Amino acid sequence: MAETALMAANRFRLRHEAKRGSRRAIATLWLLERTERLLSLVLIANTLINAMAIALVTAIAITNFGMEERVILASTALIVFVLIVLAEISPKIIGARYADQIVLPASIVLRPLLSAARPVIWFVHLFVNSLLGLFRVKPSGPLHEPRLSRDELRSVLLENSSFIPQQHKNILLNLFDLDAVSVEDIMTPRAQIEALNLSAPIAEIVEQLTTCYHNKLPVYDGEINQIAGILHVRKALALLHQHEELSAADFRALLSAPYFIPQDTAVFAQLQNFQENRERLAIIVDEYGELQGLVTLDDIIEEMIGDFTTSTPGATRAESFGWDDKGECLLEGSTPLRDINKRLGLNFALDGPKTLNGMLLELLQEIPDAPISLQAGGCIVEVVQVQNQAIKVVKLRRPDGKRPH
Repeated sequence: MAETALMAANRFRLRHEAKRGSRRAIATLWLLERTERLLSLVLIANTLINAMAIALVTAIAITNFGMEERVILASTALIVFVLIVLAEISPKIIGARYADQIVLPASIVLRPLLSAARPVIWFVHLFVNSLLGLFRVKPSGPLHEPRLSRDELRSVLLENSSFIPQQHKNILLNLFDLDAVSVEDIMTPRAQIEALNLSAPIAEIVEQLTTCYHNKLPVYDGEINQIAGILHVRKALALLHQHEELSAADFRALLSAPYFIPQDTAVFAQLQNFQENRERLAIIVDEYGELQGLVTLDDIIEEMIGDFTTSTPGATRAESFGWDDKGECLLEGSTPLRDINKRLGLNFALDGPKTLNGMLLELLQEIPDAPISLQAGGCIVEVVQVQNQAIKVVKLRRPDGKRPH
């Protein structure tokens, strides 16, 4: 029972209790660090007790019923059956089922026994090590507990986190996915970037500054691929109180250097880069230097813990859509596929286009004329509106047998 309980005990809980000063937990971990000697002690004692029990019962049977073959066979069969049931199977089932309750008190007894039986264990190991050497098995080496992989740790969290609030569990699970997500998956696409054009009339620049939704704006000169810098809106608004006539040069003087990153940068790596470079906003470019979008520190934090900032008008956020009573969902074509998969429980491929519009254009190989329907990702997709060479509105129909989230 004791050895089964030790092998089945929760080692994470034992380490936690040991850090809190539990002597029984410390003794248990001490035993687990000496697994070979512990098993030797238990097996030696178990074998000796079983052999003595069989010899004793056989001797009693012979004394009472005579030295007959059937008496010896019956007594031996009876004691073997009793030992299997009472000394082997039942204790080990109890030890495995109630490992954490048994292992701590058992360690107090086993530790001094292990020290006392050291000469016997050493003698037995002389023969054991010689036998293992014939099979080229290295004996008496320290046993290293295998480290959990990321997928194994994720499974542990999913299967043993009933005591963790759902929101906290979601945050931990999102952390596991950061290395598999690139900034391209969470960026604000080029078409949705709120940027300032220094080539525009001053009146238009001033109006945009007074109505913008962000405190930092990318600034370009004529063409959005020509990023001149990043403008802090609060500093720019201070210029508006001056009585002198403003010019583009006044705003240009306030620009900070833009921070460019490649589009395949992993989100977790970019989080570290933001910290090391003391930046909060990055411009994402492709292999040709063309602007693809931008990502902020807030975008990465939202990827980990969920949306918490105010959405800009017209932006489709993950919490703003879901299946209706008819099993349908109306979406903008610019909705990211990752948000759709998370919110609607679908399985659109994420290794290609990042938006619903991009996926449909890739599948259709043309700009369609609405309405048109097709099956993708396990559901029916209906193109509702096409405008300016892009799919603007799409209706999804939930697959049969799935309930809305």
